[in-house]
Amino acid sequence: MAAGRLSFNNITALAPMVRVGTLPMRLLALDYGADVVYCEELIDIKMAQCQRVVNDVLETVDFVAPDDRVMFRTCEREKGNVVFQMGTADPDRALAVARLVEKDVAAVDVNMGCPKEYSTKGGMGAALLSDPDKIEAILRTLVTGVSIPVTCKIRILPSLEETVSLVRRIERTGVAAVAVHGRFKDERPRHPVHCDYIQAVAQAVSIPVIANGGSLDHVKTNADIEEFRKATGASSVMLARAAMWNASLFRSQGALPLEKVMEDYLKYAIQYDNNAFNTKYCLCQMLRDKVESPLGKQVQAAQTNAEISEAYGLQEFYRQTREQLQARRDALQSGSQPERPVTDGDVTTMAVKFERREYPPQITPKMFLLEWSRKEKVEQPQYETVQRAQDRAFQSTVTVAQKKYRSSLWEKSKKFAEQAAAIVCLRVLGVPEGRIGEEDSGLVCKRKREGKVNGAAEEERSRKRHVNDGEPRPLQKKLISPVSNPDLSRPQVRVTTTISSFTVTVSSLQLLVSSPGP
Repeated sequence: MAAGRLSFNNITALAPMVRVGTLPMRLLALDYGADVVYCEELIDIKMAQCQRVVNDVLETVDFVAPDDRVMFRTCEREKGNVVFQMGTADPDRALAVARLVEKDVAAVDVNMGCPKEYSTKGGMGAALLSDPDKIEAILRTLVTGVSIPVTCKIRILPSLEETVSLVRRIERTGVAAVAVHGRFKDERPRHPVHCDYIQAVAQAVSIPVIANGGSLDHVKTNADIEEFRKATGASSVMLARAAMWNASLFRSQGALPLEKVMEDYLKYAIQYDNNAFNTKYCLCQMLRDKVESPLGKQVQAAQTNAEISEAYGLQEFYRQTREQLQARRDALQSGSQPERPVTDGDVTTMAVKFERREYPPQITPKMFLLEWSRKEKVEQPQYETVQRAQDRAFQSTVTVAQKKYRSSLWEKSKKFAEQAAAIVCLRVLGVPEGRIGEEDSGLVCKRKREGKVNGAAEEERSRKRHVNDGEPRPLQKKLISPVSNPDLSRPQVRVTTTISSFTVTVSSLQLLVSSPGP
C-alpha cells in the first residue's frame, strides 16, 4: 500500500452502529486505542442531497441535508482513521457519495450485512447478499472511481461454501478488506457467533478479513480481542456492542470505570454540538441495566445537552465550552459587516435561517413571538407563505402589530420559513428568540416547569396504576345506548358511563360491553 493509505491488517476497529457511531463516540474510541473507526450506516440517497460545509466554529466538516440536518460530521483528528459506511443498492449513486466524502475520510465501506427493514427494503444491507452481481458492480465502480480504499461488511450465508464463494468474488473486485459478521441474516446478537465461518473465509482469501460478532461470548476485556482474532483466524477485529457499552475496552491498560467513560463521551458531545437526543441515546446504551437508576432517569428526562450536563455535574464545562464557541463565532464574524435589518416598502427583511439544533426541543421562535404578542396585547402573528416554483423553496412573511417581517433567505419547508420570519421579527424588536443559552428567558423557564409538573403527574398516575394493578377488579357491564340516526353508514355511539374500552355500534341494537370498573 502507498504511504499514508489506511491499512486493515492487525487492527482493532469500532464497528458501524446506527445512532452510536457519530463523531463523539468515534473520537472516544480513538482516544482509548482503536485503530480504525466506522461511522454509522448512512443512506446514499440522503447523502447525495447533502452539501459539504466547512464549520469554522466547531472546526469540523459537515455534510448538511436540504433541511439543514447534519447527516455526517467529521474533523481533522479522525481523518486518517475514519471509514465512511454507506447503505446503497446503486453503483452510480454509491460513487457519487464516495466522491463527495473521499477528501475527508480514510476509506469507504458498503454495508452488506444489516438485516433491518429500513436497510433491506431498499435492496441495501443484507438484501445485497442474494444479488452477487450487484455486489460486484457496486464494488468495482467504487474501487475504480475513488482514490481511497474501498471495503465492505457482510454477514455469512446459509452454507460455508456459499460464504467462501461470495468473499472470493468480492476479493476480485479489488477491495482493500472485508469485514465478516459471523451470524446468518436471520440471527440476532443473542445467537452465538460462527467462528468457523470467519476462519474459513480468512483462509480462502489474501485480503485482510475483519472478524465481527464477538461481543456476546468472546470479548469482555482488551486481552479477549486478541483471543477472538486467533479463534477466527482473522487479520483484525471489529467491536460493536462491547465497545458501545464501554469504549475503554480498546485500552491496552485495561477498561476505565463507566462513569469516567460517560463523562469523556459527554465532553466530546458538548464540544462538537452533538444532537441532544443522540447524546442521550448513547449514554442510555452505556447505562444498560442502570438506566432506571436516579442518574438514568435524569438522563432520560433531559431534553438538551445542557440538561444532560447537569445530570453528570458538567454544567461548568458546558458553560465554558458554549462561551468559547460563541467567542469563536464572534471572532469569525468580526471582519464582516454586522447584520442589519433592511426595510423595503412595508416589509423589514434580514438574512437569517432557522437552525433547529440551536433551539431546545420544546422551544421555537414562533412560540416566543406568540407569547410576546399576548403579553403586549397585540393581535396574534399572521403568517403568509409563498413557494418558489424552480426549487420549491418557501418564504414567509409575518405580520405583527401591523408591521411585516421576513427573511431574505428561502427555506426548504413552510414550517422553517415561518420560523425564520419569526426570528427576524424578534430580532428587530429586541426580544429573546429562545436559542440554547437563553435558559433564563421566561418561556423557557415556563416550559421547564410544565415539563416537571407533567412528569410528576405522570409519575403519580403510574404509581396509582401499579397500586390498582395489584387489586382484582370485578368486570362491570356498561350500557351503550344507540343513537337515533337514520344514517347507519356513520358509526355513532353514546356512552352512558365512563369506560376504558367500548365497541362502536352501527345499528340500532343495544350492546353490552364488559370492561374493568373505573
